[in-house]
Amino acid sequence: MPTPLFQWLNSRGAGVLLHPTSLPGSTGIGTLGHEARRFIDFLAEAGMKFWQVCPLGPTGFGDSPYQCFSAFAGNPYLIDLEGFLEAGLLSPDDLAQLRALPTDYVDYGAQWRLRWPILKKVFDNPRWPARERQQFRAFVKANRVWLQPYTRFMALKARFQGQSWLNWPAEFRHYSFAKRHFTETQRLGQQPYQDPEFRREVDAQAFYQFQFFRQWIALKEYAHARGIQIVGDIPIFVAMDSADVWANPALFQMDEDLHPTAVAGVPPDYFAADGQLWGNPLYDWPYHESQGFAWWLSRLQAAFELYDAVRVDHFRGFDSYCRIPADALNAREFAWEPGPGLKLFEAIRAEFPEAKLIAEDLGIITDSVRKLLQEAGVPGMQVLQFGFEGATEYLPHNSQQNRVMYPGTHDNDTAWGWFAAQSEPVKDFFRRYLRVPGEAVPWDMIRAGYASAARLFIMPLQDLLSLGSEARLNIPGVAVGNWRWRFTKEQLEQLRDQSAGYLQELAKLYER
Repeated sequence: MPTPLFQWLNSRGAGVLLHPTSLPGSTGIGTLGHEARRFIDFLAEAGMKFWQVCPLGPTGFGDSPYQCFSAFAGNPYLIDLEGFLEAGLLSPDDLAQLRALPTDYVDYGAQWRLRWPILKKVFDNPRWPARERQQFRAFVKANRVWLQPYTRFMALKARFQGQSWLNWPAEFRHYSFAKRHFTETQRLGQQPYQDPEFRREVDAQAFYQFQFFRQWIALKEYAHARGIQIVGDIPIFVAMDSADVWANPALFQMDEDLHPTAVAGVPPDYFAADGQLWGNPLYDWPYHESQGFAWWLSRLQAAFELYDAVRVDHFRGFDSYCRIPADALNAREFAWEPGPGLKLFEAIRAEFPEAKLIAEDLGIITDSVRKLLQEAGVPGMQVLQFGFEGATEYLPHNSQQNRVMYPGTHDNDTAWGWFAAQSEPVKDFFRRYLRVPGEAVPWDMIRAGYASAARLFIMPLQDLLSLGSEARLNIPGVAVGNWRWRFTKEQLEQLRDQSAGYLQELAKLYER
């Protein structure tokens, strides 16, 4: 067996899984401001080394960070507005309606209505210092390759009342044509491509990205100063309604009229009799290979600038992926097709020798997927909930060093919610296996994870707070109502007071 390509998980550590939208804050959604820093302080005080987040891209209908308008852009919802208030670029009245929103969940509809006009007001404010304007221009220039199609995509989406680009007029659907129009109309001053309002929206979208990346990089530097590394997350697929597909249709399985010839999903299993029809466009992997996987390398370059390590969702799709007819109503009709396999990871290794990747290798895992994981050397995942349900390879006594262990992920119920829904035989096995009465299930799992051989153990914040199903973040296959949960300042302070010392003791006891 050749030497694995990636071998970075060489020491033990622990961390917390928390998407930033779940942070406390005064404007109806978690942001990259003060409360994010207080959370990092807690991680450091508890002896943690990692903070894992879900994808940070701009979300659309359904609010899922796994269905974004761009694989490169950041989510403007996460921009902290308090700093603009302190700088005199906003007034307290500007934030009054956001401050009146609930604090225990995210109202995404209200965010859509209220946050964009506020961000636009910041953009229009003439009091921006000259130095920051210069930084903005430098940001636009440095990120032109992805920023230009993204900002035009978002401006056109606003022009067409939020419709998918697949429903735009033909001259806008074809980016190659649209680019020509952008250039020609800029020279001729014609409508509608270069009218003032459209140009203003394009520039505003670029400004929002500048602010997002500025705040995120500052937060990442704060985390590093406290000894915390950031684990990011990228979906294997991109959303059909995204700037990525609009601007680069040759990367995907599309026909000449820019309709998908097939889409992504997973076949029927005991969780879903009809399978899961995700609807994402599928990659044209031979074309990617002919281009030296250039798009994937640029995507990972962007990710490594944001994160210290990157979790890649649906790893098995690199070995073989489920191809479903584009007109299918469910995933019952499907075929497995070969993915790029080790060739992609060899290209990644050549470009990023020190890359830190994590493989989400859950689901239908075959021997060929296991072989690819072993050859790549990328650490896979173990979920304790699955282990107690009968997938014994996930139990602590079967854990391996080159693994990342979780009680559950963002797609699972909380530990208490999971336990409450189990049959009595599963509950009995849980109690006998861990030799506990089952009165503190989340903490029983946390201690088991700390003690396991897996070098990295990541726990959802909901389990540290001992919360039930009311705090579940996502239910796979349910299109709306997810990603809403938030915790409060008071809960974090209580956790710091009551549990930080114990967690630090666990870290010392189990050499994390």
